[in-house]
Amino acid sequence: MNDNEIAAQKKYIMMTETPVPKLITKLAIPTILSMLVTGFYNLADTYFVGKITTEDTAAVGLVFTLMAIIQAVGFFCGQGSGTFLSRMLGAGEKQKAEEMAATGFLLAAILGVLITVFGNIYAHPLAYILGADAISVEKTVQYMRIILIGAPFMTCQFVINNQLRFQGSAIYAMVGLFCGAAANVVLDPIMIFGFRMGISGAAVATVSGQLISFIVLMVGTTKGANLRLHVKNIRLNFYYLGQIANGGLASLLRQGLAAVATLLMNNEAQELGGNAAVAAMSIVTRIVMMIGSAMIGFGQGFQPVCSFNYGAGKKDRVREGFFFCFKYGTVFLTFGAAILIILADSIVYGLRHDPAVVEVGKVALRWQAATLPFLAFTSMANMMLQSTGKGVKASIASSCRSGLCFIPCLYILVYFFGIRGLEATQAVADFFSLLIAIPLAVSELSKMKKE
Repeated sequence: MNDNEIAAQKKYIMMTETPVPKLITKLAIPTILSMLVTGFYNLADTYFVGKITTEDTAAVGLVFTLMAIIQAVGFFCGQGSGTFLSRMLGAGEKQKAEEMAATGFLLAAILGVLITVFGNIYAHPLAYILGADAISVEKTVQYMRIILIGAPFMTCQFVINNQLRFQGSAIYAMVGLFCGAAANVVLDPIMIFGFRMGISGAAVATVSGQLISFIVLMVGTTKGANLRLHVKNIRLNFYYLGQIANGGLASLLRQGLAAVATLLMNNEAQELGGNAAVAAMSIVTRIVMMIGSAMIGFGQGFQPVCSFNYGAGKKDRVREGFFFCFKYGTVFLTFGAAILIILADSIVYGLRHDPAVVEVGKVALRWQAATLPFLAFTSMANMMLQSTGKGVKASIASSCRSGLCFIPCLYILVYFFGIRGLEATQAVADFFSLLIAIPLAVSELSKMKKE
């Protein structure tokens, strides 16, 4: 055997024989750090732009919806190809895994370029759709055009990041994200204040960070037993595209509906409280996302263990991993929620010194923190269903928090309670999402126990 084959055999043994808690912890620590760093640099943008004007903060919040859509496309290709190639590696089908890796990458590149082209052509109409008004539209377009340039790098780096994780190479994935995040945080004040570029500087810093992540992650695909990306392995046929859709649709729905939900929320916030309300809800979304991202990072440490062992027929390890993550995830989120509830005023004020923003933000933050522990079960359920190839159930579970439950709750609560209803929408949606996720996950866990 050559060095690559030996490395691949060692990785197979690691993924199927290492004690589950130890293996998940090993893979989760890099992904948790990656997600926390990503959440931190999202907050960094908000912090530095918040030093300019409320309109600038609102514009960044509006374009964040578009960035979520770009991320959704990247996760669709990345999770869809990643879950499949991981199961194939577990089953010993390396050639299929290599073909899927190349196909998922090319699909992400094509979709990223299309987003860049059409986004710039329809920039002004898109800004109004995102929730901009006559005051903030030019700032929004200014920021958005630069962000769109980085769309292909964003979609492709999310694909490589996910594929590396699903192969068990979480450290390479972490290093890629960390390098980009560090560059973004360093460049933000330099571009915004040093070069006096204002909101455009924040966009340049973000795109630069994404480009650096892409380059570092590409280097990661050439290391160790990781699958190499070769043009000869590209298979844009119905089989591979169907497998990407089966494994990635849940991510697309989760991320895409989150973007739609944010868009609708911003529109309602604009009508109820103007740019101050939009800025407040944007800040709260990023704060909660940062705490929630740690939980998602924990789940992403579980996903390769889940898909690899499911492909290898070791379903007892899948069940053990699910309950391990659910138990410790609930403890972590409960602790995080308590901190957010106690320090809500100070946290929001620290990101934007505007009484109108703080007034809305502190209430919304306390509502969302109250149901944050529910995310432990709903996230693990979604990731387990997705990683085991249960596309329909995974899509239903992923559609709830920001779609099936959120959108009806938004309009009902705003109709009856106005701005107070807007602040409570995500919390109510989280409760109903939990009720839907429980039977979907329990049915599959019971089936695995019997098998």
